[in-house]
Amino acid sequence: MLKRIIRLIYVLLGAAVGFYYLPLLWDILNWRINIAVLVFMDVAIGAIIFWLLSLALVKPTVKVIHQVEHDLTSKSPIYIFFGALLTILGLVLAVLISIPLWRTHIPVINNVLPILLMVVFSYYGFQIGTSRLDEWKSLALARRNKENGDKGSVIKRQDDNYHHYKILDTNILIDGRIYDLVKTGFLEGTLLVPNFVLYELQYIADSGESIKRVRGRRGLDILNKLRKEKIVPIEMYDGDFEDIPEVDSKLIALAKKVDGVIVTNDYNLNKVIQFQNVDVLNINNLAKSLRPRVIPGETLKVVVVKKGTERQQGVAYLDDGTMVVVEDGRYFMNDPIEVEVTSALQTDAGRMIFARPLHSQRGINSQNPAKEAPTKAKSKQDKGKK
Repeated sequence: MLKRIIRLIYVLLGAAVGFYYLPLLWDILNWRINIAVLVFMDVAIGAIIFWLLSLALVKPTVKVIHQVEHDLTSKSPIYIFFGALLTILGLVLAVLISIPLWRTHIPVINNVLPILLMVVFSYYGFQIGTSRLDEWKSLALARRNKENGDKGSVIKRQDDNYHHYKILDTNILIDGRIYDLVKTGFLEGTLLVPNFVLYELQYIADSGESIKRVRGRRGLDILNKLRKEKIVPIEMYDGDFEDIPEVDSKLIALAKKVDGVIVTNDYNLNKVIQFQNVDVLNINNLAKSLRPRVIPGETLKVVVVKKGTERQQGVAYLDDGTMVVVEDGRYFMNDPIEVEVTSALQTDAGRMIFARPLHSQRGINSQNPAKEAPTKAKSKQDKGKK
């Protein structure tokens, strides 16, 4: 279709050239023909000549058109707008300067020089319009503020590193440290909590497992504290992405839609977000550069809920989900005990605390025959060896 249009343009151009310039050739050759026949012949000859030229020139012309289209579509609308605007202003200025030149009736000055001025002024107008986009946008904003009566106000420009919406995921609410971070004033903009995150928190809070239930309720409590104290603006997002089943994928889609940044402490989600070219604020990365909450020698009260990977280790969890690896914790399963922190390790996946039971409690619990079974079995093996 495009090739046909180009051929038609060539034919029309040839007809116009033949109509205006072929009569000069007939006058030179002293051909005297009827005026109606002459006009038809001029138009037909010009159209046929340019149609033959189009057979060879249509492909290069199409190539040039596609190249121009590609260049224009790759540029921003602001770039095209200011480039076109300053080009038009350059042409207008060249025409105003050329008016007295046209009246001189001096060859070259009255015909060639105005064309050169138009070319030069339009070129420089385009260059000025496209090479100083930031200055033009600042000028436009300053003029608008002046019209609105904001005299003396500072223009605050939001760059690519600023995102108004900070989207909170489920894990960051359960973690609870987001409240402390917001209270310090280090987060700017508006906190955005999607409905599907709220539903997931409610589902966790209604879980049959006590650990999950406590974590879910903790997340809801943190959210209510943020809304109640109004430290920063917080909004709820009512929309949903029904075609996306996973909550993590919905968060990424929402961040792209509202140009927001996701606040999380989930290590795997952090990697997926970075792969999707979405900005993320990982609170664990922030905690790496800060002093840990627990220090060696501090005592904690925990409940060992499962066995550890190493021999005689037990695993407990704090209210915020922090893992506590208890030495000899296997002997205190499902019992509240006090432990002494020996070390703390901060990783990209979160914080881990290593601890050991206080000696007094181990002596008390060791009176339980059921918990002494591993020790007795070991002593029998030693006697058999002897």
